[in-house]
Amino acid sequence: MRFLILVIFVFMQLHAFSTTIIVGQQKAVKSIKKGIELAKDGDTVKVMPGVYKEGSIIVKKSITLIGIHFPVIDGESKVENMLISGRQISISGFHFINSKHSSYIDYSAINIIDATKINISNNKITDAHFAIHVSNSTHCTIDRNSITGHATITQSAGNGIHIWKSANILVTNNSITGHRDGIYFEFVTHSDIRNNKSINNIRYGLHFMFSHYNHYAYNLFKNNGAGVAVMYTHHVSMENNIFTQNWGASSYGILLKDITDSKIINNQFLSNTTGILMEGCNRIDVKRNSFNHNGWAMKVQANCENNVISTNNFKNNTFDIATNGTSVMSSFDHNYWDKYEGYDLNKDGIGDVAYHPVSLYSMVIEKNPSALFLLRSFLVTLLDKVEKTMPAITPVELVDKKPTMKPFQL
Repeated sequence: MRFLILVIFVFMQLHAFSTTIIVGQQKAVKSIKKGIELAKDGDTVKVMPGVYKEGSIIVKKSITLIGIHFPVIDGESKVENMLISGRQISISGFHFINSKHSSYIDYSAINIIDATKINISNNKITDAHFAIHVSNSTHCTIDRNSITGHATITQSAGNGIHIWKSANILVTNNSITGHRDGIYFEFVTHSDIRNNKSINNIRYGLHFMFSHYNHYAYNLFKNNGAGVAVMYTHHVSMENNIFTQNWGASSYGILLKDITDSKIINNQFLSNTTGILMEGCNRIDVKRNSFNHNGWAMKVQANCENNVISTNNFKNNTFDIATNGTSVMSSFDHNYWDKYEGYDLNKDGIGDVAYHPVSLYSMVIEKNPSALFLLRSFLVTLLDKVEKTMPAITPVELVDKKPTMKPFQL
């Protein structure tokens, strides 16, 4: 009890000695740098509206920096706007513009390095190379930021939110558009990406590399070069996201390459060239997802093993499942397929005849993409009907033995 009283007393004393410094072009303290210089750990620096061109602003003290009505921090295309290193630093309410661009150095509007317990919230970032760049840091929150770029080619573009070699990062409620990748994780662990909107980015809405034990949920990935790429990673949970309008010759809702022990649950794949591409994937649960109006709902390559594709709805897709081989080492039972033409005599909701979701035509296209121009021709329809009756080319073992007669309520 005495210890608790002592802790409360110390906290109250620290709070009592903290001060608020006002920065403004009509105030005694006219520059943000001067406000930071005057501040001590625990202090708050409030910045009044205006345009601040102060070069690169460095924050290493444990302070709170608050912008009133979004004062502008202008890098003038010469410098990074702000460098943060240390602990317990909060930055909110600013508009960062015109960070320096480079095709070989990762300049950013906000650069967080060797830091912990950093909060970047409710900021606007416009025309940055990298908007928010985090490296070698832990327990950081990136929340409610609006990030807008105008990148046109991948080689000269940076990422919206770029996290490298970090852990316990929360990326939530951000809007990112016009960058190379909306969100990029490399060597990042035990982190959470939720409720973000990643739209109109050149390459990926979200990109994972070597990043384990992470979770992303309730995000929107729309009209990107591809929705999400997860590569060389294990134990990733992907739930309740929307992947839509990711169109292009090599575009996907999700691209999975060499992924193990992960989950794809309760997502919507709507109007993508390919909903999910799985290559070299093992022990992935793909359950309770909706695939609607995609070119290919799923492409599951022959080098995938022990994956479970179950209780999903496949509706209005040009092709439901495609593969590049005859070996099948994953299960596809208990899904709803709108192309299923079987019957249910005992009325238990399960089709009495197994369903083969891979069409002969899709196998032909895998080997000869130019054959796509025959789509919806009578010849293709006839060949597919014959193949379903007497399978010869399509993988016989890729079959749903318990197709449902009605779609799931997802």
